[in-house]
Order: sequence, then structure tokens, then C-alpha cells
Amino acid sequence: MGWRLVSSAGAETPQAADTPTAIDLAEVALSVARVGAEVAAASQAEVRADTATRFTKSSDTDLVTRADRAAEDAIRQALLVARPTDRFLGEESATAQAGGLADGSDILWVVDPIDGTTNYVYGQPDWAVSVAATRHGASLAAAVVAPILGLEYRASLHGGATRNGVALKLGAPPPLGRALVATGFGYDPGRRGRQGAVAAAMLPQVRDLRRRGAAALDFCFVADGSADAYYEAGPQWWDFAAGSLVASEAGAAVLTQPLGASASTGSHGWFLVAAAPPLFDGLLEVLMGLGAADG
Repeated sequence: MGWRLVSSAGAETPQAADTPTAIDLAEVALSVARVGAEVAAASQAEVRADTATRFTKSSDTDLVTRADRAAEDAIRQALLVARPTDRFLGEESATAQAGGLADGSDILWVVDPIDGTTNYVYGQPDWAVSVAATRHGASLAAAVVAPILGLEYRASLHGGATRNGVALKLGAPPPLGRALVATGFGYDPGRRGRQGAVAAAMLPQVRDLRRRGAAALDFCFVADGSADAYYEAGPQWWDFAAGSLVASEAGAAVLTQPLGASASTGSHGWFLVAAAPPLFDGLLEVLMGLGAADG
């Protein structure tokens, strides 16, 4: 599969009379994301205090908690009420399931119940609930809710993006040398080493780097100007399905590239870049030269 550039430009796909609009789906996304955020926020102090509530997944640094699972279940139950025939893909279940008794809908909800679980476990505020309505692999509507930060992002395809109800629209970005660039690191030690080398090479070429540990928020922070750009190799679809739409609808160019499995590096996940043009082009050129897209 080649590069896939996602932007807010383009013609709207015609809607059948009985098909929900992207704006309708965005309302549902925000509603159910709030449900998950309430469940997760109520449990953060307990998870921080009780190690029995935490587990590991792909590596010793890849955490999951009882709250992740409880929040995902609460979101799925809320979607059963709002959209009973849609399908559901959650990070913790990791399988696409029929939402209710039927499987006739082409809408798939892609959910990360707590993006930034490590931050969550350590009692930090930089975590969010990420919910996206997708069709045929493309995001139609999105909500990212960070309850401790008091932030709610919402977006609909060709309908724009908002933060706490206020429309987001990116202005002209700075040149690369004055850009604040967000990034992230994977869980595999070998991948971390490669990503650290890329970050070290990037530092002299930008204003500074930021590593928050939540891809959904990194995209949203590009959308609201809290960061000028974001790149990362390794996140999964549920990490960026919602946030990438928020960024693109705010005016950012967003690039997603699936990483194929490699015998030498074990690469998997996606390579992601977001920034307002023309900063996007210069950043991508540097990243490609550094091998950042190799995973």
C-alpha cells in the first residue's frame, strides 16, 4: 500500500436518505466518548494506587488497566443504544464485532478507551478517550475527550473541527527551524533505539521536540496550535482514527502510511505525520531522509 494523504479538501460522498450524516455521527462520537471519559476519570486514582489493576500487553512497557477495559465496555454499551447495528473495533477487544444483533451497517466505530495509558497509570493528565466513526477505512466523524485537561475535540468529514465547541482553523505555520514538533516512541526496544536516533537528528533542525505519549492528543494539539507538527512510527488505527480527522478538518495535512512487517526490524503499525502546509512538506522531506518511516 502506498502513501495515503488525508485532508479536508474534496467532494462530499453523496448520502442516501437513510444514511446518517457525518455531523450526526460526530454528535454520537462525542456523547459516547464522554461516557468513556467519565468511567476512566473516576478510576484513575484507584489505578495509580493499586498495582493489581494494571497489566502488560506486548512488552513490559505496554500497559493496560481495568479502567481501559471498563471504559471500552461503557462506550460499546452506549453505542449499542445509539447505533445498534453498527460494528465496533476497540483496542482492548482488538476485533471488529457487530454492534448489535445485525451486521448490515457499513459504519465501524474505532475506539481507544484510554490513549496514553502510561500517563494515566502515573496520575498524569495527558490521556484521552478516542472515538471515530469510519467507513471503508476512512474516518467520517471523531471525538477526542481529555477530561482531566478539560478538553473536548470533535470533527466531521468536510464539516470542520472544534475544541470545546469553538471552531479550529490553522493559520500559516512557522518554518521548520522554529517549529515545535511532537513525536512518540514505540514499546519495542529496537524500535525505540531507531526512533531515538531519528529524534536526536531532528533536534538541531527544529525549535524543540515534545513527547506526550498520546497520539490522539498530539493530532489534536496540532489542530489547535499547541504544537506545530507531529510525527510517529508505530501507532495503531485506534490511536489515530479520531485525532487525525480533527487535525485534517482544522486545516493540517495528515499522512498515514501502514508499516509492513520486516524481518530485520519487526516493523508494524503506521507512520504518521501532521502539520499545516507548507511546514508539512519540509518536515516530511527531513523525516524520509532520516529513515523515520522505516519504523
